[in-house]
Amino acid sequence: MASYATVCLWNYRPLFEDEPVDTLENLATLSTFTGSVDESWFYLVSVAIEARAGPILPMMLGAIEAARQNDSYTVTRCLQAFAERLDNLATVLMRMTEWCDPHAFYYRIRPFLAGSKNMAEAGLPNGVKYLDGSGTEEYRQYSGGSNAQSSLLQAFDIFLGVEHRPTGEKKDDANNAQEGTAPPSRHNFIQDMRSYMPGPHRRFLEDLTLVANIRSFVEERAATDKGLSVAYDACLYMLRSFRDKHIQIVTRYIIVHAKESRNQKTDPPPIKRTQTGAPDAGPNPREQQQATPIRQGLARAKTKDPRGTGGTALIPFLKQARDETGEPSIGTWAQRLLTNKPSMHLRHPENTTEVKIQGLAGLWLDSEDGGGICHW
Repeated sequence: MASYATVCLWNYRPLFEDEPVDTLENLATLSTFTGSVDESWFYLVSVAIEARAGPILPMMLGAIEAARQNDSYTVTRCLQAFAERLDNLATVLMRMTEWCDPHAFYYRIRPFLAGSKNMAEAGLPNGVKYLDGSGTEEYRQYSGGSNAQSSLLQAFDIFLGVEHRPTGEKKDDANNAQEGTAPPSRHNFIQDMRSYMPGPHRRFLEDLTLVANIRSFVEERAATDKGLSVAYDACLYMLRSFRDKHIQIVTRYIIVHAKESRNQKTDPPPIKRTQTGAPDAGPNPREQQQATPIRQGLARAKTKDPRGTGGTALIPFLKQARDETGEPSIGTWAQRLLTNKPSMHLRHPENTTEVKIQGLAGLWLDSEDGGGICHW
């Protein structure tokens, strides 16, 4: 499957060995599905973010050690540097639009990132069977590639003490459960994505969870050390701002085109490019004739009612993750700034349909607030 590690972490090279690898201009991909600049750029933006965030990891561990030594000054300095670096990551993310066309991404690149989970509409009702000659193979279902498979943001959340719940579950849901009954069991998408990470990355997150102490350290000194509280809240603000920008990218590259695709009955024309590199969406009959059965199945799926199949609710998932980022905030001003709730439920008070979390490779919901990066 096209996991995040496959297409990003293990799929780049520096153009010049003696220059930084956190600079987009010095990066190139090893392999792509489409051979397009758009696809390379889409992967390399994530590579640059990972490389740019590399120095944050020892900084985080240094802050944890300083907190053990009751060194409030060092923890504050580490948090301040952390916040500055987070702001820089958001700048790299917003460069996505420079060389990755949203139309090309949605219609030409995204199909290759889809997995085999919840892909019945595309002709894979049971997933995929990998033949090994034994005759006892079983069908398997895997999620497609996702930025949620990056250990980077999960490490930030663990370090800052940000807790994420299954999509749709509120902070006080467990407290509201009736006595003697367990809260409803829901799939935790973020935890599930760890199984798609490289083993050392996953184990690092597990170990980091055991030693993370920054949130408790700041909370214990909130009344006496304002500088420490402000630095901690600044990290939460920058991380929340990064997630806000991610939502903007998702909306431009996916939500807008998902609405467009619902009005189309056939596959969109293939993306062609002029000599200047500008996208040209003119028809290409030869490429249309070479459409694979899976691609044709995906095209048919877009014409059906998607509400019956479910799938990852992308925008609700991202908005909830963003809002949860601000929940540990310490200062009064920071709590007002970081814990405002999204207004989407106010726009549709009559909508009480529960969102089912079933992975990346399902179908789009009718609402603009539903769907996933690999949905059809």
